[in-house]
Amino acid sequence: MAKGLRSRAENYSEWYNDIVKMADLAENSAVRGCMVIKPYGYAIWEKMQQQLDAMFKETGHVNAYFPLFIPKSFLSKEASHVEGFAKECAVVTHYRLKNAPDGSGVIVDPDAKLEEELIVRPTSETVIWSTYKNWIQSYRDLPLLINQWANVVRWEMRTRLFLRTTEFLWQEGHTAHATKQEAIEETHQMLEIYAKFAEEYMAVPVVKGVKTANERFAGADDTFCIEALMQDGKALQAGTSHFLGQNFAKAFEVKFASKEGGLEYVWGTSWGVSTRLMGALIMAHSDDDGLVLPPKLAPYQVVIVPIYRGAAGLEALKDKCFELRDQLKAVGISVKVDADDKQTPGWKFAEYELKGVPLRIAMGPRDLENGTLEVVRRDTKEKQNLPMEGIAETAKRLLDEIQENIYKKAFDYRAAHTTPVDTFEEFTDVLENKTGFVLAHWDGTAETEEKIKELTKATIRCIPLDQPLEEGKCVLTGKPSQRRVLFAKAY
Repeated sequence: MAKGLRSRAENYSEWYNDIVKMADLAENSAVRGCMVIKPYGYAIWEKMQQQLDAMFKETGHVNAYFPLFIPKSFLSKEASHVEGFAKECAVVTHYRLKNAPDGSGVIVDPDAKLEEELIVRPTSETVIWSTYKNWIQSYRDLPLLINQWANVVRWEMRTRLFLRTTEFLWQEGHTAHATKQEAIEETHQMLEIYAKFAEEYMAVPVVKGVKTANERFAGADDTFCIEALMQDGKALQAGTSHFLGQNFAKAFEVKFASKEGGLEYVWGTSWGVSTRLMGALIMAHSDDDGLVLPPKLAPYQVVIVPIYRGAAGLEALKDKCFELRDQLKAVGISVKVDADDKQTPGWKFAEYELKGVPLRIAMGPRDLENGTLEVVRRDTKEKQNLPMEGIAETAKRLLDEIQENIYKKAFDYRAAHTTPVDTFEEFTDVLENKTGFVLAHWDGTAETEEKIKELTKATIRCIPLDQPLEEGKCVLTGKPSQRRVLFAKAY
């Protein structure tokens, strides 16, 4: 176990906090509820951002940027939307400060009150749809496929780095379409992109599903999601894609002249993922020695550490280390050479294990003599002496194996912790003793959903899209049910 890092079994919550801080991912800021994302953590987020951005652009989306501030009146235009976000909004009421008359510091200038308060964006549907009204006149202007990378603010009482902070980073897509079917297809397309990213890049298996009316995004007709299972048996919502119907188009009078010559409201979608994915990445894979990063998202996939005695020994190895780095880079591998003489090789080994670097290569004088290198995998901790000859291709193969192995381990964990139940006794027993996903029948009512949550703290994570129709009885009420839904305790 890494020095000072608590184990998952000892305290999972503190283990998570320890990893975030000790692996230099993020820290709490001077602003309550907000975080500072440190360079190593931000490098992982950048990898996520770059890959997702490429996937969005492949499907025809383009990036834009919209204001941080939203006039209060905009939120009043869509009733369910304002109700859903009202308790989380930060409000700007004044635009100027002045020195206090008693010299004690600065105060808000009472004469600088805004005519209309501004909301620091909790999400951008309203300000974006007010803009779309100016951009859309005809069917020729559709579809409009826009994404923005931004920060948002949702006021939180209990915060946790990456998982729930007052300010966080995300992307939010907002699209407008001529027909209902096009908008529905867009909603599903983006859900598939999120699922592909989670599974192929984050190595996190997910369940694709639709949210119940209780859990639906405020202002949407339908919310689709991907749900992941963490190593403590709790679920984490990893991404959402919303079919907005014509709700925001009607609220902001966004109409278009159709091919047939009529005037119609457009159909909308919105979709997003956030820095919460960083939390998922940590909790799905990491161990009691620190981070375990999938190679596709690691800031550097290989670290090369020279093993030497004295300054002369280090100088003798440096050139060889950089030659090896260039060989690896030539086949597309991201590499760091740590030739810093301020720390011992042993300290570096522990540090890069803590930071989850997928492959560690040690090179010493004896390795040069033997034509071999010591290679250690982060996922299995397996140590091998491998020939220098062809090491670049070997490293590439090992990184692919690590990516696949990390995914398989998470998949197997989810499979072992997904349990179908038929009675409420079985339901509570699994939640208390086994944890994980529970597949159970539900009678489809909001009252039953709320009662189960009250009794167990478990929520319906989604109605899985691949769940077959199956006659059954609700685990709580015994009323008829057509399919099982996915329950879990969640972050």
